[in-house]
Amino acid sequence: MIPLWLYPPLFLTGLAAGFVDAIAGGGGLVTLPVLLNLGFSPPDALGTNKLQAVFGSGCATWHYGRAGLIDLRASVSGIVFTAVGAVAGSYAVLLLDPGLLKRFIPLLLIVIAIYSLFQPRLGEADLHPRIPAGIFYPAFGMVLGFYDGFLGPGTGTFWAMAYVLGLGFNLMRATACTKLMNLTSNVASLGLFLCANHVLFTAGLAMGLGQVAGARLGAKAVLKRGTKFIRPIFISVVLAITAKLLFENFAKRQ
Repeated sequence: MIPLWLYPPLFLTGLAAGFVDAIAGGGGLVTLPVLLNLGFSPPDALGTNKLQAVFGSGCATWHYGRAGLIDLRASVSGIVFTAVGAVAGSYAVLLLDPGLLKRFIPLLLIVIAIYSLFQPRLGEADLHPRIPAGIFYPAFGMVLGFYDGFLGPGTGTFWAMAYVLGLGFNLMRATACTKLMNLTSNVASLGLFLCANHVLFTAGLAMGLGQVAGARLGAKAVLKRGTKFIRPIFISVVLAITAKLLFENFAKRQ
């Protein structure tokens, strides 16, 4: 049982995470450490984190969808392949050590941060797609869905960059479509954690309510201010995720 006094901090944690995640991803940087520090076992923390994340990604997806930034028909194959990848990744986390990915992912994030810094007009406008959608969605859906189910940090960042560089989306449209894919992988992973009885509902729902409020504020800020508002937050989140993973790797070796 969770003490009653912990519910307001859990709500505020979800609020902060939902706001950041709706703009540039990276909400798990806020929520997962809180759950682990409360004494949740890693599987329970991951499962509960997926429950609260569903609220945030669902709310953000709904707001972006209402604004006409998401084409559901075009995203069907992405939803299917992302769901399959997420289930596979969540299952693999019970069998494999995620340490290898934790050492490799920071390098990719550093490349993204450097590329974004030296491309100030990146994602300002829609461009011609570089990868056909018929190839893009199966490839990135499986890979990023698996990664989100298996480890998670930076998934929204990778999706946003994939949309910008692969399909030529502007950064606001890429952010919107990223939330749909995040929702897909969150729901798919949550299903597996529910079956394994690794979800604590009261904590997840308290954070989920905060996620809804935060995601609403974040999505509205993006819709009002556009790509110039997203870019600095996007780069900041990339650097924060990179620093966190590098610190974890360094600390483990000490």
